[in-house]
Amino acid sequence: MTQPKLPLEIDVLSVKQLLDSGEPLLLLDVREPHEQAAAKIDAATLIPMGQIPSRLAEIEAYKSGRVVVHCHHGGRSQRVMNYLRQQGFKSVQNMIGGIDEWSLQVDPSVPRYE
Repeated sequence: MTQPKLPLEIDVLSVKQLLDSGEPLLLLDVREPHEQAAAKIDAATLIPMGQIPSRLAEIEAYKSGRVVVHCHHGGRSQRVMNYLRQQGFKSVQNMIGGIDEWSLQVDPSVPRYE
């Protein structure tokens, strides 16, 4: 049975619901380490955007599962989402607004930064 095609984007409240429900997914943070040090989502795995091609093997197990990519505002994560889809990851979504939106709508204890 083929998994239904997911929309390209997902909002932060929906990501929070997925995490709270325990649904298996990879929340992929593609920001730089200094950005993650400033603000992070505990459930996220950090692989900076520039390292994605060389570190694909680390996320290969999620190729047929769900992957939600996030960055600061959503630009880098959108590029990574497109790249992963080209590599055969079928259920990859971009978290709209990134961690900045997460801080505004989900968890105000996550600091906002420039």
